[in-house]
Amino acid sequence: MARLETRPVLIAGGGIGGLAAALGLAQKGIASVLLEKAAALGEIGAGIQLGPNAFHAFDYLGVGEAARAMAVYIDQLRLMDALTAEEITHVDLRESFRKRFGNPYAVVHRGDLHGVFLKACREHRLIDLRVSSEVTGYDQDGSSVTAHLASGDRVTGSLLIGADGLWSNIRKQVIADGPPRVSGHTTYRSVIPTEQMPEDLRWNAATLWAGPKCHIVHYPLSDWKVFNLVVTYHNDAPEPVAGKPVSEQEVMQGFTHVHARAQNIIRHGKNWKLWVLCDRDPSERWVDGRVALLGDAAHPMLQYFAQGACQAMEDAVCLSHMLASYPDDHQAALERYQSQRFPRTARVQLLSRAIGEHIYHPSGEHARIRNAIMSAKTSEDYYADLAWLYGGTGLDG
Repeated sequence: MARLETRPVLIAGGGIGGLAAALGLAQKGIASVLLEKAAALGEIGAGIQLGPNAFHAFDYLGVGEAARAMAVYIDQLRLMDALTAEEITHVDLRESFRKRFGNPYAVVHRGDLHGVFLKACREHRLIDLRVSSEVTGYDQDGSSVTAHLASGDRVTGSLLIGADGLWSNIRKQVIADGPPRVSGHTTYRSVIPTEQMPEDLRWNAATLWAGPKCHIVHYPLSDWKVFNLVVTYHNDAPEPVAGKPVSEQEVMQGFTHVHARAQNIIRHGKNWKLWVLCDRDPSERWVDGRVALLGDAAHPMLQYFAQGACQAMEDAVCLSHMLASYPDDHQAALERYQSQRFPRTARVQLLSRAIGEHIYHPSGEHARIRNAIMSAKTSEDYYADLAWLYGGTGLDG
């Protein structure tokens, strides 16, 4: 059997997961051709949170120094009661956290992180980046796989990695399990210049205000120039929507019942856009011959564990490691990748749903139980709870 290096690996999708996969393969001496449907490589969205497992992945992928340089290092994860405006609990992310997990917790602008990966990929001779190249499907034989592009062109490689997101064309052929599950949760996003954020709320923390069927998240970004603001309302939205501009009045409709201090944060937002959140039930089938799924194409998850990008990067670490470990047996490499990653990502998918239900959005007695349980825990208790997640590199089960 020919070694993987004789033909490049094809990667569908130029988001963080696709770029991380290309970089991981390049670190192992494996060439790739990345096929992105957009006319330019870039990333929309605002802030994302990065647990220590993201930094483990950055180091493995060779971008640790660049990623650290553009991150904002927060001191706490802080949980507030949106009805009373009182703190429920917080997790200390400073020295004891870093010592426990070997890496920090940080927040970054999604575009800045994408830029770190893009720069590294552009500088690597083994990575060929192509835009205006939407992969619509594939066929394969015993020795190669051919990606079909929307333009009618064909590109042939040794393998095809579907890193093409929630609405993955590759997944349609690998699993054929229909559209994603609409969660009924609508998220509204804004970015506030720091000087417009209420001064008494300019905390160096990732802060969550949890209320009945709604929550608010804010944290500083881009060297403290702005605050990322994300508010979510469980309004049983029936259809997926992405990036639709909306008015402040529409955003406020889901937050009339929360404390005035929490409402005041929302009033400082401008240029709101909405997304209706979607995910999927875990599926154990990520591989079809020479084709494998990665990131949201494999395991789309709700935002409540702040792990979407982190898990995609872990996928890239694991995939590149397995392909380097089994250079003459792609089937073994992809099967090991799937078996290694599936239990972990499935756990994150299901826990993300549970966190939304039991921490972010409960009301009444359910909320009082949440407050009692969570306020009784110390930071060390939370570290123990999170050790399975934050200690991982993508090579762990």
